[in-house]
Amino acid sequence: MATTTAAARWSFPARLQLLTSRRFCFPASSAAPPSSVAGFSWADALRVAGDGGRGDESDLSGYFRKVKSCNRGMDKKGQFVKFSVEDQVVGYIHKGFIEHIRDFHDVFTIVMDDNGSNTVEHVSLQSSLRTPEDRTHAIGSVIKSLGELIPGIRNELYPVTSSYGMPVYFSLERAAAPYFGIKAYGVHMNGYVEKDGQKFLWIGKRSDVKQTYPGMLDHLVAGGLPYGMSCKENIIKECEEEAGITRSISTNATSVGAVSYMDIEGFRYKRDVLFCYDLQLPADFVPNNEDGEVDSFRLVPVIHAANIIRRTDFFKPNCNLVIIDFLFRHGYINPDSRCYLDLLQSLRSGDCS
Repeated sequence: MATTTAAARWSFPARLQLLTSRRFCFPASSAAPPSSVAGFSWADALRVAGDGGRGDESDLSGYFRKVKSCNRGMDKKGQFVKFSVEDQVVGYIHKGFIEHIRDFHDVFTIVMDDNGSNTVEHVSLQSSLRTPEDRTHAIGSVIKSLGELIPGIRNELYPVTSSYGMPVYFSLERAAAPYFGIKAYGVHMNGYVEKDGQKFLWIGKRSDVKQTYPGMLDHLVAGGLPYGMSCKENIIKECEEEAGITRSISTNATSVGAVSYMDIEGFRYKRDVLFCYDLQLPADFVPNNEDGEVDSFRLVPVIHAANIIRRTDFFKPNCNLVIIDFLFRHGYINPDSRCYLDLLQSLRSGDCS
């Protein structure tokens, strides 16, 4: 089909690690943002996508590798301590990172163990910071003082809460979220069309000048969930900015669930929950990026997108999880495949709350 172009018991993450390392003998994988532009073209991706002669359609090992790449470092959780506000745990901070914030006495309270070991028990905010506004301003000043220790500042605030829908204790610079181990939320949308009984996904290729994952494949629409905005309004906003989808169409986007993952790398502890949406688009729709973050789009048969996920590392890592979820819900992965339920459960390896 032609492709269309447009400009105790073990915790489940522990069991997943055993599955991926022993059952399938997977190699180690990195989900860290690449420091340079992805070295592949659309031609490379589509060549892999269209190779239907491998007979690997029922082999789920490629999908497990992608899940594993978003859930690294769980053996390093002991290097982090709880970060709490008003006696509620809102994040986790690496013991090494604590050394960089220790001198900000007017912002943080660092509580030591009382057993004489001289180790940090947990970190909290000074009680004098009583309002969300005071906390946001104080921690914002700390982040500015830390300079290049936290790269990629975006001047975009994320709400800090113990779980989704609970009170917001303060707002935090997006780039700093994993350094404080806060739970971050986002929205990802599968934009698809149906032609002659076959489903196709619109896929974007990220701009080469993006700060994170430049040049990699991405969803048609995705974005972090900023403070004070609902998921649906965020989807509508991102639809317009990233793909030129008008509100009259984007309001039809359907909420279909969520995926989650936890990833540790160095001082960073990512605890992300992605709310998933589907939007069936008109057959003649062609996306148009409005914010300069997407280089180009392609309309790809769903089974070809699945091939790219299973066989390559071309997609931005967390996009793989959302598309795998789409494959389950639309019948492209079926219960006759070995480890079907393990893979289904692995899509929520993080704290989905």
